[in-house]
Amino acid sequence: MRTLRTLQYMNESDEVRDWLIALRTPGLGPGGLRERLQAAGGNIGVTLARLRESPGPLGEPARIWLQRPDQARLANDLSWLTESGHYFLRCTDVDFPPQLENIPQPPAALFVVGDPSLLLYPQVAIVGARSASSAGLAHARSFARTLAHAGFAITSGLADGIDGAAHTAALDAEAPTLAVIGTGPDRVYPRKHHALSTRIAERGALVSEFPPGTGARADHFPRRNRIIAGLSLGTLVVEAGLRSGSLITARLAAEQGREVFALPGSIHNPLARGCHRLIRDGARLVETAAEIVESLAPPARMLGTELAARLHAEAPPDTPKTSTEGLPKTPDGGSSGQFQDTEYQRLWCELGHEPATMDELLQRTGQSAAALSSMLLMLELERRIESLPGNRYQRLPD
Repeated sequence: MRTLRTLQYMNESDEVRDWLIALRTPGLGPGGLRERLQAAGGNIGVTLARLRESPGPLGEPARIWLQRPDQARLANDLSWLTESGHYFLRCTDVDFPPQLENIPQPPAALFVVGDPSLLLYPQVAIVGARSASSAGLAHARSFARTLAHAGFAITSGLADGIDGAAHTAALDAEAPTLAVIGTGPDRVYPRKHHALSTRIAERGALVSEFPPGTGARADHFPRRNRIIAGLSLGTLVVEAGLRSGSLITARLAAEQGREVFALPGSIHNPLARGCHRLIRDGARLVETAAEIVESLAPPARMLGTELAARLHAEAPPDTPKTSTEGLPKTPDGGSSGQFQDTEYQRLWCELGHEPATMDELLQRTGQSAAALSSMLLMLELERRIESLPGNRYQRLPD
């Protein structure tokens, strides 16, 4: 089955091909590509032409690749994109997650397997030790379930231990989860999580900045960690040793201005030492998921407002407004500003009085996934609707 987005890739095959060539250019990296894109007004064709004319300090491997790219590899990339459930988000797309725009070295593009609209959800990262204790795994599952029921998507890195426990708990709660991986989107690492990755692709999203076919490398995982931290409003570290990669994720989250939470543990547990160091360095000690929900509610509302503003900027300037009759009311009896938009009124009417899935609402409203996710988030934060298991939504009574 080919989706609308798949047909878009086919119609834009030359542009997508240019993107794939640029992403695979040796030595360029996401920062270099974004810098050159900005200089070219966001035009990837112009960017690639300028790179070919003057590769600059990128060196001989880049020059050779730009002049004679591997056609078989590009054909495989394009073939991967035409498969159902496969998506390619570019930093120039309106539905590219805005949370990533202000992090150090933001990715230039993302490959997604599953539901790309989940990248726009308010997310909490749950990370920790691969060799976690049974108590640590239980904590990860408990916090993931509670946070998922509170409306947050659970984001982690598909690693063994705490990551896998958090992903599994969210899926078992029929809630969305995102796995940011350090390989290409067609690879699974560790191999033991093949079944888990399949479940995530069906009910959540696998996310990678690495093109198809890219294997696991040690330097890929710190790069993955910056995206986990960047997508999430806050990062919870459950268990971590002093040399744990989870501390890298926590440090990146703090540097990005995001909340960092840590669970305390026994002074005799070596997997508690990383969390204790984080707490000494300013992370918030938490004992319940409710503390995280309370802390992240304001930034979740800000994310919804930012998404709404970004998507509104993409709309035609003469988009009409309509009356507020039938729209949800604020506590003082009036309609809050966003509910005066035509799009909100239509969404409210199409939602009706029975639960509806995201896919059903996309079909009914004709909205993009990015726009619809933003509106649903705002309605949920204003307690007008609630999210249900199975990626469904329903109105709350007045």
